[in-house]
Amino acid sequence: MPARGQYLELGAEGLRARARALEALQTPCVLCPRSCRALRQRGETGFCGIGSTAVVSSWGLHFGEESVLVGIGGSGTLFLAGCNLGCVFCQNFTISHFREGEQAGPGELAEIMLALQDRGAENINWVTPTHVVPQLVLGLAVAMEQGLSIPLVYNCGGYESPHVMALLEGIVDIYLPDAKFADAEVATELCRAGDYFARACRAIRLMHRQVGVLRVNARGVAHRGMLVRHLIMPRDRAGSARWARALQHLTDGMGWVNVMDQYRPEYRAADVDTISRRATSREVADARRVFLERGLSVVN
Repeated sequence: MPARGQYLELGAEGLRARARALEALQTPCVLCPRSCRALRQRGETGFCGIGSTAVVSSWGLHFGEESVLVGIGGSGTLFLAGCNLGCVFCQNFTISHFREGEQAGPGELAEIMLALQDRGAENINWVTPTHVVPQLVLGLAVAMEQGLSIPLVYNCGGYESPHVMALLEGIVDIYLPDAKFADAEVATELCRAGDYFARACRAIRLMHRQVGVLRVNARGVAHRGMLVRHLIMPRDRAGSARWARALQHLTDGMGWVNVMDQYRPEYRAADVDTISRRATSREVADARRVFLERGLSVVN
């Protein structure tokens, strides 16, 4: 039987109060570090390209996530359109850049989450939620009233704001952030966020303080904690060694990391010489080694 989400302790009214506090950060929008200040409740769209209503691109049981998230039933993924990073190599560019999908209000979001639970999902996995987190938390409140109880995964790009992280404490069971770029010039070139490393490090530290080291049940399925994703890039554009040192420090040497080798030049990556090819086997091996040397738990 899947574990129970800690958001149950807040209750529906507690979740609605958090949703209201998050909504207050949406007009002008300061939900993410870009602080683009778009008046989203008045019809404007910011950097993410999304207004005041969440857009769902797809949802379903996903068996391609990390094994500790998939278990037997699969991870109940809910892919949100738009993104606060907009990487030039995004493999899901039709979702993040073109924002394909259908608008979904709190009731519809709740229906999706409940349907995933009914189908046997081990968890509810919000994919790229940062820019629509007020709507998602409100949908969570509705779903909880109707019986949702499984753990919640916050699957993000790592570019998060401390005030949003504070409002998510006690709601999120498992944080699944990316650790993308260690170099400011690279981050500026690839996602126009030169402050990415500093922002992501602070967010990861806060996530770790909230939920701690990843913990799994007797079936090997995670029910609480943090798992960081690091995508190996050609010519070490992600800065793997620097990230390994940072994650060792940020997690007190007990962090779980998925060091991923599936980079491929999608979207506009072919126009950027340094990332126009896949990483070589040597680059992949070197990147994985630096994380292992830091004593981090490297998982698939």
